[in-house]
Amino acid sequence: MALVTPSSCVRLTAVPTAHVRHRMAVFATISPPSSGTVNWVEATNGFFERDARPIMLFDGVCNLCNGGVRFVRDNDRNRKIRYEALQSEAGKKLLRRSGRAPDDISSVVLVEKDRSYIKSEAVLKIMEYIDLPFPQLAFFLQFVPLYLLWLVTGS
Repeated sequence: MALVTPSSCVRLTAVPTAHVRHRMAVFATISPPSSGTVNWVEATNGFFERDARPIMLFDGVCNLCNGGVRFVRDNDRNRKIRYEALQSEAGKKLLRRSGRAPDDISSVVLVEKDRSYIKSEAVLKIMEYIDLPFPQLAFFLQFVPLYLLWLVTGS
């Protein structure tokens, strides 16, 4: 069981104590956060040191997702976007940087140096990077409320 505090995660450990009338009383003790906490933004800054282009994370097993990557690649003639499978070690690290679980392969993610975009927001941002007419289309779609985009795209 974990108790989340504003500054860090705290682990609760149940410690059995003396028997009282044939029942065991249990008290929880709070242990400080482990020193092994990783700052995933700092841990993944190396991905953007030499190459500042954003990274599109996609499900490398899904044929539909691979088709989407091919579509983006074919319409990104200036190679403004890099690609990484969610299942790769780099993909898992970038997912954590984005605040997602490393095994969350539920949607496309676009990771920039300073921000990450998920689901429909990622698709709109990717459209801004690729060639005409997609940046203009993305401009107009940004005025559509996200919940409508989620209903249409399912993500």
